[in-house]
Amino acid sequence: MSLIPSFFGSRQSNILDPFSYEIWDPFKDFSLSSEPQFARETSALVNTRVDWKETPEAHVFKADLPGLNKEEVKVEVEDDRVLQISGERKVEKEEKKDTWHRVERSSGKFLRKFRLPENAKMDQIKASMENGVLTVMVPKVEVKKPDVKAIEISG
Repeated sequence: MSLIPSFFGSRQSNILDPFSYEIWDPFKDFSLSSEPQFARETSALVNTRVDWKETPEAHVFKADLPGLNKEEVKVEVEDDRVLQISGERKVEKEEKKDTWHRVERSSGKFLRKFRLPENAKMDQIKASMENGVLTVMVPKVEVKKPDVKAIEISG
């Protein structure tokens, strides 16, 4: 084990080497099933990140879906108030002449569900996709402010 990183020639990864280029991942070979396809699909599901923020006018969902176009993504409302975002990342075709050194991008089907609050206008939901980011706008029902009437104090 070298304490000084080598700038000449190739290096092998070593979990005991503090200057190793690779970071040891204890879960690298961990699978929830004996089927590798299930592991890939679970990976795609877990890696679909979605932000949900509430503004005074709407609930806004943003999902990072790099490499997908709008035809590969579905946005649906089920059971009256459940927003569902789903799609599939296709696996790249493998050529016999290619040698893969690393496969980190996830592929497979993904699905995320969100129960929408009572103040959501379900009939006015809009979705758009730009640069691999899906944005779903769910307008909110306007809350009528109560009329406040000042009462003069006598005395």
